[in-house]
Amino acid sequence: GGLSGAFIPVSEDSSIEAAAMSGRLSIEKLEAMTSVCSVGLDMIAIPGDTPATTIAGLIADEMAIGMINHKTTAVRVIPVPGKGVGDEVSFGGLLGKAAVIPVPQGDASGFIGLGGRIPAPIHSLKN
Repeated sequence: GGLSGAFIPVSEDSSIEAAAMSGRLSIEKLEAMTSVCSVGLDMIAIPGDTPATTIAGLIADEMAIGMINHKTTAVRVIPVPGKGVGDEVSFGGLLGKAAVIPVPQGDASGFIGLGGRIPAPIHSLKN
């Protein structure tokens, strides 16, 4: 509560995990959901060899969505060493299990290399 949306933890919900495993749920769909009903990318297993700049690009996407929609967003993606797309990983306990899903291909290093910052949404000034 309090975040004006739902966090959709892929590894912590068996139905969501099954949708990811079957390919019906992707990073792109989860990002789109952030724009309308979610607060970010949560507990998503990605290939361990995903470049840091690609992960930074995902984080920048979520930050931009939060800035435009005036809401707090977050990212919890988990690069799993030695695992690739379609592999399954168990995090144990309440953290559940998840299929390793693909991340968008492309090189975000040019954009990430620009640096700068995206200001956090400020809600306290509107109350």
